[in-house]
Amino acid sequence: MAQNLEVHVTTGSREEAEKVVQAAVEGRLAACAQISGPVTSAYWWKGKLERDEEYSVVMKTTEERLDALVASVKAAHSYETPEIVAVAIVGGLGDYLTWIKEETAAPSSDG
Repeated sequence: MAQNLEVHVTTGSREEAEKVVQAAVEGRLAACAQISGPVTSAYWWKGKLERDEEYSVVMKTTEERLDALVASVKAAHSYETPEIVAVAIVGGLGDYLTWIKEETAAPSSDG
């Protein structure tokens, strides 16, 4: 059975975060998503220490849907190399974890 995942993404604006979330949830690649921010990010990029205001997005999905979610985020994202990090959900409320799997199930070919 596919493992549930929490996927973390940062964006350069709230509008971009909304775009990423809309595509992911509408496409059932994520069961839900939260947008937080702005947050301050410090990171190395091309040999230079950067500091930017970003928005943090957290989405819940399954292992089975991860590749499609990553592709969706990349298509909606403006960064050359966006942060897309998946972390296994190792526990939680059983009903919630089942809900994630139900809401991200690939559409059946039956109709």
